[in-house]
Amino acid sequence: MAEKQRTLKEAIVFEGIGLHTGEKVTLEICPAPENHGYKFQRVDLEGQPIIKADADLVVATDRGTTLEQNGAKVYTTEHVLAALYGMQVDNALIKVNAPEIPIMDGSSLLFVQGIEKVGYQEQEADREYYELTENIPWEDLEKGTEFLAIPYPEYRITVMVDYNSPVLGTQHAHIYKLDEFKDNIAKCRTFVFLRELEFLAKNNLIKGGDLDNAIVLVDRTDVSQEELNRLAKMLGKEELKISLDGIGVLNSTKLQFENEPARHKLLDIIGDLALIGKPIKAHILGARPGHSGNVRFAKVLKEHFKQKEKEGKKFDLTKEPLYNINDIEKMLPHRYPFLLVDKVMEITEDSIIGVKNITMNEPQFTGHFPGNPVFPGVLQIEAMAQIGGVFALSKVDEPHLYSTYFMKIDNVKFKQKIIPGDTIVFELNLLSPIRRGLVNMGGKAYVNGKVVMEAEMLAQVVKDKE
Repeated sequence: MAEKQRTLKEAIVFEGIGLHTGEKVTLEICPAPENHGYKFQRVDLEGQPIIKADADLVVATDRGTTLEQNGAKVYTTEHVLAALYGMQVDNALIKVNAPEIPIMDGSSLLFVQGIEKVGYQEQEADREYYELTENIPWEDLEKGTEFLAIPYPEYRITVMVDYNSPVLGTQHAHIYKLDEFKDNIAKCRTFVFLRELEFLAKNNLIKGGDLDNAIVLVDRTDVSQEELNRLAKMLGKEELKISLDGIGVLNSTKLQFENEPARHKLLDIIGDLALIGKPIKAHILGARPGHSGNVRFAKVLKEHFKQKEKEGKKFDLTKEPLYNINDIEKMLPHRYPFLLVDKVMEITEDSIIGVKNITMNEPQFTGHFPGNPVFPGVLQIEAMAQIGGVFALSKVDEPHLYSTYFMKIDNVKFKQKIIPGDTIVFELNLLSPIRRGLVNMGGKAYVNGKVVMEAEMLAQVVKDKE
């Protein structure tokens, strides 16, 4: 059953500071039209340039993911993108009046709460997924980062982090489907090791860092109060009271989950892989991930999906069909020249795949564009409807006693002409459960793996014979 795209019912406004720039920033997440995807807009710059959330536009991954387009940059994009993707918002325009997304509490929680507060607006266009048909491995031997994407009917993620640290050690985190994001992942905060703070401060980063928006992990016992005070001064936080009680977390900040750092790494992966541009159905396994590896793997997956789109969808027409032409004649009340199904390859609970071979000796070519034979659009719809009829009749006993009648045709699109010599593969899926004999299906027609036509149709199955 096709899922519809969705956006927000209304805009949401957030105010905060950038983690690394320390600048005050107002962020507004706005509804956006179908097939818009995620885009940022720097409303503080001349011309208010747009920056698409695209892996190919990433220009830096040091402590966050930075995008650049049209002469404008936006920093630390991962947490707001994770919130949108995790809450299954397909289209949004993210307006920001400073170079960096506000860090909020270091997680995606406040963004998620804002999204829930305004609610969703369902849109007309179908949600299009990238679906894997083969395993995609990737690794960076130097950094010890590994990723593997494998075919899976949901978006599932498994993460392992290993920092060789007595305070963190090896941790694992996972989600089995996106519905778990809100409760299990969204509130997990960003983290940093105390030993990294001096380096980050010297490199002009984490100016907006605070113990309210980051977990600081301490894996040494020899940290003096003098060192803590010096770090606080370097970060411009002299007034901040810092306490340390051995190995653990600065100021004894309570972790929300024992594996909160690993869960935050999973959050980052969701935000960074949102840069692929479409929702994914796959199981993603990541070991020792970081923004650099996440983005590089996003580019690998994006390139793979682009290549697959060029190749088109594959159907195995060499296997034994489920129904041949003789079986179909027993089910459908049609005969030559109006029987437009040659074989049915498979039927599932909610889908069917059927085939029509186009030959020059069919009667419509005598009068339909003589000298330029094109298979008529109305017959394409009829062929699709007949295959839908086979699906409907396969669900009843004694199908020869039933007929299927058209009630409605919607959203018909012809994308490419079909000519003699072509083999059309029709794939139809139920759009809603069959009730009172009403069958509502959406279908696509393929030639050489490319979509040439699509339509939605409603038919009624009637027992009209004895």
